[in-house]
Amino acid sequence: MEKNYKKEGKYSYYEVGEGTPILVLHGLMGGLSNFGGVADYFSTIGYKVVIPELPLYTQNILKTNVKAFAKYVKDFITFKGFDRVILLGNSLGGHIALYHSKMYPEKVAGLVITGSSGLYESAMGDSYPKRGDYEYIKKKAEGVFYDPKVATKEIVDEVFAVVNDRIKVIKTLTIAKSAIRHNMAKDLPKMHVKTCIIWGKNDTVTPPDVAEEFHKLMPNSSLYWIDKCGHAAMMEHPDEFNRLLHEWLKEVHL
Repeated sequence: MEKNYKKEGKYSYYEVGEGTPILVLHGLMGGLSNFGGVADYFSTIGYKVVIPELPLYTQNILKTNVKAFAKYVKDFITFKGFDRVILLGNSLGGHIALYHSKMYPEKVAGLVITGSSGLYESAMGDSYPKRGDYEYIKKKAEGVFYDPKVATKEIVDEVFAVVNDRIKVIKTLTIAKSAIRHNMAKDLPKMHVKTCIIWGKNDTVTPPDVAEEFHKLMPNSSLYWIDKCGHAAMMEHPDEFNRLLHEWLKEVHL
């Protein structure tokens, strides 16, 4: 992914392809590479895939919250000169995408959420492991997926580094509290953006009934399931994820 990585002003991001912009928002423990499959596929069929690095650990603590991240995304869209984008978010990234769509609906042509927070936050405490030994962190990371082998050594190392960095731990907890504060249940019925919900049937972080609830509350949503799949469908079943998303994009003419 290195060759398509750009740094301009305060923004660092990955960009590939030409066409309608799909702006991808990663989660708390998620890196840009989690969306390699999405980038490779959609960049060849008429979409520009852009994955900004969210400033989860680099902003002032007062700007370490869902609302401030949503504003950061809006500023990035303006910086890139995009008129409207398709927003795709996983986990905390889904929550930021939802909050952004609430605040700046004029910027969002379509919304895609997978394993998103925003309704069910007891997951926040469990999914961000406390400091601990490497084996404990490894088990926690593996638990995010249906198939533990998806949690490569590289992924486990990244999580281990975060939970052993005091500043990052403080910011992680701040973000988790902010996610609970910014619950979307009351907002969703008023949000009419075209929404695609793709969920792992075996997600233990944000269980399947969370997806049902999003679908019920959002007036313009479609819900798709992926079997034998945990919290990060685009990593665990990239081909199936891309197929479902592509099908939906065609259906809603995006």
